[in-house]
Amino acid sequence: MDRPLLTVVTLGVRDVSASAAFYERLGFARKVRATGAEIAFFDAGGLVLALWDWSKLGEDAGLPLEPRPQAFRGSTLAWNRRNAQDVDESYRRAIEAGGTPLRAPEPTDYGGYRGYFADPDGHAWEVVTAPGFDFTSDGRLILPE
Repeated sequence: MDRPLLTVVTLGVRDVSASAAFYERLGFARKVRATGAEIAFFDAGGLVLALWDWSKLGEDAGLPLEPRPQAFRGSTLAWNRRNAQDVDESYRRAIEAGGTPLRAPEPTDYGGYRGYFADPDGHAWEVVTAPGFDFTSDGRLILPE
């Protein structure tokens, strides 16, 4: 059996066009535009980020649509950066693109540096640099052994 690979993360959103515009302002490259405003696909560096209507995604997965969570959802998305300066710049860019500040960038207790923002639908993102993590020449994360 092949090992499992995470290939797509799909976020349920209220307004696909508005959310797609946020992610484009953040710098993600939109692909497969033939889907129009129905669903948006972005190249996320070896993984696909998809945005789809919250209700349609819930129905497709066979999950109840109500109540919609207003609190922490039990997951975050992460954007690893090379250093603290890159974290600060990416965090600033996210807020300027329309993200909501959750936690300003600051040093961590493990020697890293991180901040959190939420996208227009409340999906939490961490922008972080961590000791021992490295990157390929095209910016993909390399995990230490």
